[in-house]
Amino acid sequence: MAQAPSPSQDQKKDPRGGGNQRNRGKRDQRQRDDKPEDDIVDRLVHINRVAKVVKGGRRFSFAALVVVGDGRGRVGFGTGKAREVPEAIRKATDSAKKSMICVPLREGRTLHHDVIGRYGAGHVVMRAAPPGTGIIAGGPMRAVFETLGVQDVVAKSIGTQNPHNMIKATFEALNNLQSPRAVASRRTKKVGDIISRRGEAVADAAAEAKE
Repeated sequence: MAQAPSPSQDQKKDPRGGGNQRNRGKRDQRQRDDKPEDDIVDRLVHINRVAKVVKGGRRFSFAALVVVGDGRGRVGFGTGKAREVPEAIRKATDSAKKSMICVPLREGRTLHHDVIGRYGAGHVVMRAAPPGTGIIAGGPMRAVFETLGVQDVVAKSIGTQNPHNMIKATFEALNNLQSPRAVASRRTKKVGDIISRRGEAVADAAAEAKE
């Protein structure tokens, strides 16, 4: 009388079968979760050592301010605090990735119009620039423009030099930017009319400057 074949090792572990496929799926999912986001660029803007007074004395930690962006119109900033510098930067980077905003850019290189941003004592002015101008800005504002993907812009900070207030004022200004399509939709006009009026205003300003 022929004996029935003995079950394989995999069948002993999982009588229903498909155990290897499930394990492979979980392993692939973990690899996808651990894979870094290649299109996100981060910049460390400021790091400071802070102290908290407790019963046993003072407890020191580090506070980091980080700006992240994809170089194509999305940017965000975040803060993080930890006992060690790398952990503080990691927390700030994770916070920045969760608070990213989309900024409309003209031709993918500059702003659509001039804009002003204020936050507390921070006051920033940003102006659109022609091709070849580059990023004329310093400190934290330059980090924001580099991660945002802006290539030509003229910006200036008036007032406080606190990096946190400067970053928040810069993002306040970026949130106020509007594309011609959004303006035309709000005014129930055509995009071409908005762009033509902007061109006439630029020509008039150039003529006045020459005079």
